Amino acid sequence: MLSYRHAFHAGNFADVLKHSVLTLVLEYMTRKDKGFTYIDSHSGAGMYQLADEYAQKTGEYKDGIAKIINADDLPEALAFYHQLILSLNPDEVSEKNAFENELSLYPGSPGIAKEILRRQDSAHLFELHSTDNVLLTEFCQRWRKAFVKQSDGYQGVLSLLPPPSRRGVVLIDPPYELKEDYQKAVKTIIKAYEKFATGTYILWYPVVKRSLVDEMKNTFINSQVKNLLQVELCLQADTDEYGMTGTGLFIVKPPWQLKGQLENILPYLQKKLGNAETHYCIDQLIEE
Repeated sequence: MLSYRHAFHAGNFADVLKHSVLTLVLEYMTRKDKGFTYIDSHSGAGMYQLADEYAQKTGEYKDGIAKIINADDLPEALAFYHQLILSLNPDEVSEKNAFENELSLYPGSPGIAKEILRRQDSAHLFELHSTDNVLLTEFCQRWRKAFVKQSDGYQGVLSLLPPPSRRGVVLIDPPYELKEDYQKAVKTIIKAYEKFATGTYILWYPVVKRSLVDEMKNTFINSQVKNLLQVELCLQADTDEYGMTGTGLFIVKPPWQLKGQLENILPYLQKKLGNAETHYCIDQLIEE
């Protein structure tokens, strides 16, 4: 427990899907002047050095963000996310030869939020891992409306709802070190929805064992939650062998145009990041 470090996986194909969606949702929220609250249940370190030993040990980013960062055929829906990553790597942009092969920095979800949120918006970031909590606190030092807590993110989400502004985005993406996290994450969103039905909720999950994902889906379907979108990108067919074959998101109350944007993003990611077995789905599981 608490051994998970996202630094090993920063910038991989799952991050590309999760963070491109998060970017679209947060950008949509900024279209109104009124502030909103962003809540991140499992925040990680905030920013990752792709040259460090963790990222280099797995090299997962090379099969994720590195495969699209130099692309000149991006769909419009990926442009904001793409530009955000570029803006964090100005030295590599100016030195094309180095940039073609390596990125220096990749943001976690707090890093994405920091680039998008405005003065009137606030961020509440939870991280239990002691080392990552220190790194996250350092990352947020000059972010005046970011509040970092080393406490349980599930309870943290529920304690902050409804937000004073009555506008909010909640991201829940636990490491799933414990099998119970699959149901705990879903039930936390169901409870949160009961307190704050107008918020947008994003729940990330890995596809490791299909039955666990099906249980999540069924729990949502049997709840009172409305307007639920599921999106999934799988590099391989489901298997009983150990390892993540795909990744997905459940999105409660997505922005109205998000489904259409995903219909442009997913075929592109399938082509750029995938192989002959790669497939995706975009399903409106529950209507409004």
